[in-house]
Amino acid sequence: MAAPTGFDYTLHPDGSVLITHRGRAATTVRGSRAAAFLAEVELSDPQEVMARWTGNYRRGNERTAKNHPRNARR
Repeated sequence: MAAPTGFDYTLHPDGSVLITHRGRAATTVRGSRAAAFLAEVELSDPQEVMARWTGNYRRGNERTAKNHPRNARR
């Protein structure tokens, strides 16, 4: 499986973080979630972290994603 690519993030003055994929907004995280995201990006591969944070986890693929090789170390 290919490693995720094309992700980037921007930290805004209000503390929110905009995560983009190939130039398009994927998600925005705020507050304590933004702080957790920034801490995780510093500790792991940023591309993998951003791919996981922007995944479609709210649509019922939580169990599938948990077993995905990208998330094996979490």
